[in-house]
This record gives sequence, C-alpha cells and structure tokens, in this order.
Amino acid sequence: MSSSSSPSALDMVIGSGGDSAQAGRLLDEARQQAADGERMSAIETLRKAVQADAGHDEAAFQLAYHLDLAGEEDEAISLYERLCDKTPAPVNALLNLAVLYEDRGEYSRAERCLRQVLDTDPNHPRARLYMKDVVASRDEGAIDDAESDHLKRRQEMEMQVTDFDLSVRTRTALKRMNIRTLGDLLRTTEAELMSYKNFGDSSLEEIKRMLAGKNMALGQGIDDGHRSGRRTALDRFRGTSQEAMLNKPVTDLALSVRARRALQLLNIQTLGDLVSHTEAELMGVKNFGATSLTEVKERLTDIGMTLRIIDN
Repeated sequence: MSSSSSPSALDMVIGSGGDSAQAGRLLDEARQQAADGERMSAIETLRKAVQADAGHDEAAFQLAYHLDLAGEEDEAISLYERLCDKTPAPVNALLNLAVLYEDRGEYSRAERCLRQVLDTDPNHPRARLYMKDVVASRDEGAIDDAESDHLKRRQEMEMQVTDFDLSVRTRTALKRMNIRTLGDLLRTTEAELMSYKNFGDSSLEEIKRMLAGKNMALGQGIDDGHRSGRRTALDRFRGTSQEAMLNKPVTDLALSVRARRALQLLNIQTLGDLVSHTEAELMGVKNFGATSLTEVKERLTDIGMTLRIIDN
C-alpha cells in the first residue's frame, strides 16, 4: 500500500467547503482525465472537488474509487466509510467497501456492508455474489487458523526434553522413564515422577520451573495420556476376547469398597478407563494404598490386562 504526500482526502471531506457548482465542474474535468488515462491527474482534481464541497457524494465516491485503483487503500476506505455513514448509505460505496474489507481479511466488516444492501434488496446480484465469497473466505480462514494452531501445538508437543534447559541428571531420569517429548512430560503427574527410583525433589522442582516458564504444568495433558492409553489397549486387544471387555464396567472386577471409591474419584467407569491409568495415578488418591493397588493389579492379571506404564 503506497502513501501520498498530498493532503488527506478524509481531511478534505471534513472541511467546510460548500461550492457544489465548482465541485461539479471539477468532477467533470476529472472524469475526462480518467478517460484519457491520466488517473493521478484525475485524483488531484477530485481532491479539489471534494475540498470545494465536502458534501458532494459523487466526487467523494469517484475519489475513493480512483484512490483504490492507485493503491491508496487506506484513503479509499476512509472515504467509503464516511459515505456509508449516511442514511441511506450509497449501495455502490457499500459494495466497494465490502470488497476492500474482504481483501484485508476483515470478513465481519465486509459482511455487515453487504448485509445492509441485502436488507434493502435481498436479490441484489452483486451483493449476493460478494456475500458468498466473503462467507467462503471467512470459513476457509477459520479452517486455516485452526489447522495452523493444531500444527503449532503438535510441533510444540513433539519437542524433545533434551532441548530444554535441564540438568544432565534430570534429563537422564526422564529418558529412563521413556519421557521423550514435552507432550510425554505434560501427560505425567508429580506422583508418577516421584514414584521412580532416584528421581528427587530437586529434579521435580527443576521441571516445574521450566514448565512454569511456558505457562504449563505437570499433568495438564493427562487426559491425552488416558485417551492414548485407551487407544493402545484397544489396539493391543483388537480381535481378542479382551477387546469386548474394555467396555465392561469396573464393578465386574468385584473390588473392595475402598478400591471402588478410589476409582470413582478418578471417574474410572470401564475397564478401558482403568487400564489407561498408571499405578502412580491410583496411588495419588487419598486412602488408596498398596493393598488396594495389589488388589486391582491382581484382578486385571486374571483377565490378561495391566495398568498403563510409562517406562519400557
């Protein structure tokens, strides 16, 4: 978009000029200049016409039109917007302004302009055509934004933990737990990390500080981990007798009251939900101790299943 050293057309419109006859003569002169291919001369003449009569709508419209063709979009939009503030707003000004808004990706503004035309004339052919284009561009833009956000998030989740500013000891511990990426780390809870041998408070605090710097926290991706666990179990048991069992309620395991209450607190309703959880997650529930954990593991072993594990 280019800029001009000439006075702003909007400043001219705001001026107090009122010589309609002079503005009309200058408008005729500008039209002849435009017909002769002298667009820049026509623009300067139209500036004078608008300055002569700020209320001369046709001179302002023609100036906006030629400014747009010359690449002076900001000035053209300002003029069109001022014209469209009038009641009733000129239809051609609304249509041209809608096109400029669409070119800038301002689809809501473009749609409002076209809606003004269609509210008065629902069958206006150009307005209907432009509206289809605006809606299609808006929807396509929304899809592109969503895909872009998804791609960025996926790329971020796939960042290797070795790329982060962590001590060698902490990186080594995460590697032993098979926590390779940021996504893996976010799907892990404090309890799970602390359940591993030689993983201490200093490493935990180091990781929490690193995540806090990214406005993230341990466990925030735990639902993703459960979904992944359910998919893994389904893939593992596909075509076997256990596949159908994944949808059965955990009450079929005939667990003790304490174990059942713990599973209820975690909203574990089916066997598929249960095998998507880790030992540490279960142990993190109040009053769920080693006895209850052993009970759950034994019941699962009886039917050929296990809790989710992180390390290889």
